[in-house]
Amino acid sequence: MASVSEPVLSADVAREVIDPHSYAAWSPLLDTFDRLRAETPVAKIVPETEGLFEPFWLVTRYDDVMRMSKDNATFLNNPRPVVFSLNAAIEFSRAATGSNMLVDSLVVFDAPVHPKYRKLTQEWFMPRNLARLEAEIRDLAHRTVDRLLESGPEADFCKLVSAPYPLHVVMQILGVPEEDEPRMLMLTQQMFGGQDKDLSGTGMDNMTPEQVTMLVAGAVKSFEEYFAQIARDRRANPTDDVASVIANATVDGAPLPERDMAGYYIIVATAGHDTTSASTAGAMLALAQDPGQWARVKADRSLLPGIVEEAIRWTTPVQHFMRTAAVDTELSGQPIRKGDWLMMNYVAANHDPAQFAEPRKFDAARSPNRHLAFGAGAHQCLGLHLARLEMRILFEALLDRLGTIELAGEPARASSTFVGGLKTLPLRFTPA
Repeated sequence: MASVSEPVLSADVAREVIDPHSYAAWSPLLDTFDRLRAETPVAKIVPETEGLFEPFWLVTRYDDVMRMSKDNATFLNNPRPVVFSLNAAIEFSRAATGSNMLVDSLVVFDAPVHPKYRKLTQEWFMPRNLARLEAEIRDLAHRTVDRLLESGPEADFCKLVSAPYPLHVVMQILGVPEEDEPRMLMLTQQMFGGQDKDLSGTGMDNMTPEQVTMLVAGAVKSFEEYFAQIARDRRANPTDDVASVIANATVDGAPLPERDMAGYYIIVATAGHDTTSASTAGAMLALAQDPGQWARVKADRSLLPGIVEEAIRWTTPVQHFMRTAAVDTELSGQPIRKGDWLMMNYVAANHDPAQFAEPRKFDAARSPNRHLAFGAGAHQCLGLHLARLEMRILFEALLDRLGTIELAGEPARASSTFVGGLKTLPLRFTPA
């Protein structure tokens, strides 16, 4: 329980912060974060029902979230879950896996394990190595735009472009056959969007926590079984793809434990496309809402990197991570005790007016744009260079081949507290 001197959020505000439907509404949530950032930038959230979840500190200011991201000695990924979880889900995970999380991956580990695991694939995801994929990605981008134009003059951009395009790129580097990609997309949506009736595949608008947990656990089990076969194949027949690097990796002279290997595959497979999909759709939404900006970037491609970077900030696909205080410390003057659980809310941090002028405005010329959508420090997103490359190449193709774009209906965001973004984006467009 919180002490009497601690700023504790009202039940209504606490529900808004942890309710997946709030992240689908977006603007009202940003209003709430604006108010909290100004009044109580570090505030305690406690459950209305005792025992539902562990109390935690909500952190909303950019400077505090940046500090937490970089100070991995003070703010640990373990021992508590790195994603907000109800106690029942944590207990289920412990019983099933022996861990607080259903998936143990790079995002869960602290030093000294984390840097050893990250080093295994870090070089593979650097720009110098990714450059050899450019021609293949460019071909895929044009084939994706082909499908969009064939479906015109109206289509759902998410369904035809932003979901399948980055999915195909990541599955290719993991050695997943194209015919299995729809299954990978479904499992990813169940893992990250299990709270959303459309993405979960259940059609259920208000699933119970137990139902969501079982859905996610089923998706994780399917992923583990699938990638175990990929790993066996890559050990027998190694290639130069990421799947082979993971399958044949050793740390301290020993192969990766099966659970850690499965977690490595899963984090690359899921985070590697779902987040890029969200940012891509966010960029297209912003451009469809602003014909002048679309015209400017068509005429001046030097603006494209700014479009990509601003889309990633403006969308913020990874909406939070949790940390645990290793020692007594403070944030924005609020004492934090050793063992306290904290939420780094990236949505709030990336809309902090102290860091970003007019943060709700999509500004392709924003500079500097030191957003936190990729995290920062040792845990900064491993695939950030791949995401930027994919988005740049796709938008080069879109700008070349589309004349005009506009909304053809109301876009809809996913109901998810963790990874979120648009799930539908109806567009009307003309060929160039």
